[in-house]
Amino acid sequence: MSLQAFKETLKPCSNSSSSTSTSIKAHTKTLTYHNFDSSSISRKPPKTSLSQQLLRLQDPPSLPSIEPRTQPKPSQDHKGRNSGTGDYMVPASINCRLLEHQREGVKFLYSLYKNNHGGILGDDMGLGKTIQTIAFLAAVYGKNGDYVDSTTSKKNQLGKKGPVLIICPSSVIHNWENEFSKWASFSVSIYHGANRDLIYEKLEARGVEILITSFDTYRIQGSTLSEVKWEIVVVDEAHRLKNERSKLYQACLEIKTLKRFGLTGTVMQNKIMELFNLFDWVAPGALGTREHFREFYDEPLKHGQRATAPERFVQVADQRKQHLVTVLHKYMLRRTKEETIGHLMMGKEDNVVFCAMSELQKRAYTRMLQLPDIQCLINKDLPCSCGSPLTQVECCKRIVPDGLIWPYLHKDNPDGCDSCPFCIVLPCLVKLQQISNHMELIKPNPRDDPDKQKRDAEFASAVFGPDIDLVGGNTQNESFMGLSEVKHCGKMRALEKLMSSWILRGDKVLLFSYSVRMLDILEKFLIRKGYSFSRLDGSTPTNLRQSLVDDFNSSPSKQVFLISTRAGGLGLNLVSANRVVIFDPNWNPAQDLQAQDRSFRFGQKRHVVVFRLLAAGSLEELVYSRQVYKQQLANIAVSGKMEKRYFEGVQDCKEFQGELFGICNLFRDLSDKLFTSEIIELREKHGEDREHCHSREQELTELGNSSVPSGKTGPMSLLGSENRTTNDSQRVSSKPALKDLGIVYAHRNEDIVNFGPSIRGKLEEDMSQNDRHPSMPVVCRNKPDPIDGKENVSSSKDRKRFQFGLLARFVGMGEVEFSKWLISATPLEREKVLRDYKKRKEKMPNG
Repeated sequence: MSLQAFKETLKPCSNSSSSTSTSIKAHTKTLTYHNFDSSSISRKPPKTSLSQQLLRLQDPPSLPSIEPRTQPKPSQDHKGRNSGTGDYMVPASINCRLLEHQREGVKFLYSLYKNNHGGILGDDMGLGKTIQTIAFLAAVYGKNGDYVDSTTSKKNQLGKKGPVLIICPSSVIHNWENEFSKWASFSVSIYHGANRDLIYEKLEARGVEILITSFDTYRIQGSTLSEVKWEIVVVDEAHRLKNERSKLYQACLEIKTLKRFGLTGTVMQNKIMELFNLFDWVAPGALGTREHFREFYDEPLKHGQRATAPERFVQVADQRKQHLVTVLHKYMLRRTKEETIGHLMMGKEDNVVFCAMSELQKRAYTRMLQLPDIQCLINKDLPCSCGSPLTQVECCKRIVPDGLIWPYLHKDNPDGCDSCPFCIVLPCLVKLQQISNHMELIKPNPRDDPDKQKRDAEFASAVFGPDIDLVGGNTQNESFMGLSEVKHCGKMRALEKLMSSWILRGDKVLLFSYSVRMLDILEKFLIRKGYSFSRLDGSTPTNLRQSLVDDFNSSPSKQVFLISTRAGGLGLNLVSANRVVIFDPNWNPAQDLQAQDRSFRFGQKRHVVVFRLLAAGSLEELVYSRQVYKQQLANIAVSGKMEKRYFEGVQDCKEFQGELFGICNLFRDLSDKLFTSEIIELREKHGEDREHCHSREQELTELGNSSVPSGKTGPMSLLGSENRTTNDSQRVSSKPALKDLGIVYAHRNEDIVNFGPSIRGKLEEDMSQNDRHPSMPVVCRNKPDPIDGKENVSSSKDRKRFQFGLLARFVGMGEVEFSKWLISATPLEREKVLRDYKKRKEKMPNG
């Protein structure tokens, strides 16, 4: 939908007759899903004009109300036996080992199954989605974890229930098999590899209850497997179904059963339309047609998030967001670690650190932007110099024969390809990212063919220019000392100072990079510094990975785990590490978040601090800004949260490319700007006060120097007057301290993303202004911002949570840390905190 069409549909509707209103209300009722009955699958939101939809949204009675997702909790005896709801019963041997949130997940899956629906289990990684699925299947098939029920098994083989298909990444096939053997007595077979025909014959003979296969195998063999009458189909890592054009997605659409379940911790990664693709597979028709979803949800949400969006756009986006979340609520259960097991952990903070590039990096980056290849892309829309009315990219500059990258890509086709010159965008972006990370990465790779090595050597010579001798020439540096030197790499310079502090304090570090060559360089750096480390990447044999993980977790001498961001699979639970460094950002925010969760998961006994290193003034700032944009859209569409509006750009909209989208933004010179700082700090509609900013800068100067969150000590000590004031001299010295670390700018990602649920917005801000003591230390972790509109706390649960947050801030702690302290505190200590809090409230003017 064009922007002009979108504006036109936002004009007030002139027809306000009662008949029109009645018709609209009748249409709206089809959007509510009060029960999990089979008929709701075929119900589709009405495909009407946007002006009619706006009128409908203004009618409060027509909006669906949020109803409970699950059935009432079944009663349990003291041995953990589940009495069930109806015919729902998890075997006692399984139920007694489940956590409370896992029992809720099983009930949710079962309620969908009984009503002939599919759905999404969208819990964070590490909350046991595999275990919940196995418990759900055990309830469906009446299995027991202690012994093989031959009677039940025989009934299933006779055809009372069909088999279950599980589709997952090949790296976790054996993990699924192992978990089934631990939790329940199913007949499990793996349809993967050379013995597929034998397994299929066994399946036809009804000798298989659970069939596990990989994405690649199902993509190839989908036509065969789709003929089987499956009782239930489960797709692990279901976000792989985000692309409706992929062969895997098309193959999965052929599955006959409606009982389709997806497991994923990242329901939406890049675009809102990914939601439609995933939910249209698990619950066909629940979100209407693709065109209607784009018009009704996707476009309004994106335009309403624009920094300068008119208030009308924002209101429409808020209405659509609430409605979308209500519909998704019927088919999806999503929980975070903070909501479920947060009280068992010490919390996590995610610091984004913008490191100053070395002078050599800055010069190389500038030369790269001046290459003919990139200049062709930057000037693509300018008038052609030949006098033609066409643009350069349409006329004389469609090909770049004098470039360094274009000729190599088109060595067999000197006239160019159909995509020219846009076919060189990705190679140019890769080169810019390599310069941002380490100068050695743009040199030839000995593993490449000789022709490519020769071309890369020419490219390196052009980019290094007169500095070529400083980096050891244009061929790969074989010198150990040269590769491990940090002076020419801004990120490694900052990493060196941070790690020296961590190691002295006994911290254990996870060091991530998506580049194998960067891992090689970091490995030499660790050897030079004398750190004991382990390494895991794509070349590590699968049968050795778990032993590496176990050794790192159990050995006090292992200080660093060097690991590829792309290393997937289960078993990578590195809970002994409490410092996580992501050396290079990924365009997909889910990749970086998944890397963090390797350490922050059940079993972690220390506070986890994450450091994402970005090269200030480089393309990586834009990569991170797009990460924020995508995360905010995901929070809005999936969780219904309110997010600050930082960016002017709108995804997939040429009229509003803003500062984020379009080729010109990708290749913009940011060396003289604080790009991210300007957007986040200067565009905040409700900015922080000066004291808060100083406090945050002061905390960031102590990155990693403390084993507890910065600025937070024990709750009782914070109540003492000696800890209530902030040293002004420390504030003044904060920026020089950041500079000494090689850091230009830093902030916590939690303060930028995850603004919080809209239900708490305005009220919490107003109350926090009254409740904050002038001398209390300001806690900037997870601090919500005010929003437009009047919001009220609508339930006792929200009020209690809100009051708990105020009490946590009173003692200078985050909610998770305060929960942990409450568990270990004595009754006298708790009483003292409450008494002091009440006294302080009574002294306040509005107390």
